[in-house]
Amino acid sequence: MTDVTTIHQPVLLHDCVDLMAPALTKPGSIVVDCTLGLAGHSTAFLKASPEARLIGIDRDSEALALATKRMETEGLADRFIPVHAAFDDFSQVLDDQGIDKVNAVFMDLGLSSLQIDETDRGFSYSHDAPLDMRMDVAQSLTAEQVLAEYSFADLTRIFRTYGEERFSKQIAREIVHRRETEPLTTSGQLNRLVDEVVPQAHRPAGNPAKRVFQALRIEVNGELDKLAGTLPQIANHLAVGGRLVVESYHSLEDKTVKTFMSQGLKVDAPADMPVVPPDMMPFFKELTRGAIKADADEIAGNPRSASVRLRAVELIRPIPERWRKRFDQSTDYSTMTRQGRRG
Repeated sequence: MTDVTTIHQPVLLHDCVDLMAPALTKPGSIVVDCTLGLAGHSTAFLKASPEARLIGIDRDSEALALATKRMETEGLADRFIPVHAAFDDFSQVLDDQGIDKVNAVFMDLGLSSLQIDETDRGFSYSHDAPLDMRMDVAQSLTAEQVLAEYSFADLTRIFRTYGEERFSKQIAREIVHRRETEPLTTSGQLNRLVDEVVPQAHRPAGNPAKRVFQALRIEVNGELDKLAGTLPQIANHLAVGGRLVVESYHSLEDKTVKTFMSQGLKVDAPADMPVVPPDMMPFFKELTRGAIKADADEIAGNPRSASVRLRAVELIRPIPERWRKRFDQSTDYSTMTRQGRRG
């Protein structure tokens, strides 16, 4: 059995515990970790909140098994419910448990240490491995399939939208050209292709393939659509006084989280309305004043924390029915982005 304590360093652990714990003081409090991973954050939440129970959701069955073992070792298994699911099944997971309202919800949107350190799924450009990138190996779509079957236009779109890659067209064109004679099956092949395409004078810091790997991972796992569709579900299941705490690791994730939270942080009324009715007042309270970032000491000890953005809100009154209905409607990344522009 893998020793999870040696490969997993939770990011901004103390900040996350400090944000979650005030919502978990009452007996029977329920916290949901939507991205359980190896349970580094979750074990800390339960230790800091002895009255709470935790539902841990993960789509990676290997991570779920390791996290469950860790809870048993830590003596926390009696307050822990593991669930194999994607986090966009949030409402269904609660329904299956007979639960309507929860007191705190946590999301850590980064790759888990298990996915990074076990190199056989091709998540990392640092190791040559099959181009898989599935967080849930039960699903069919892989990165290799995307590279083999997507059109030039679709490859360009995902590299530009999900990777914010300046040379999306050039990379997509070379993939389409090269796959006619050489199937792209390993991360090493993709690494070399991007290295040959991106001009030396226009490279960002670090590996030039970083943005392409990010875009493929997001596409394979539907990450931004899943995130945009999950946040409204969470809001509709928060109890008053409940908290939502989210760690993001790239700008598109953070933009999605910020856009969603801002909907409940603003007065929902015309600017010239002389008196704002109570039902139009904000229903969220910001707990982080923007985003918390890792300091130099944390980054030195845990380099994966360098890009983290931590945001948190508290539900301060019942969500108005018009907003609940809006949140009940399916939302994808493009819709949420448009809402952000209108806001």
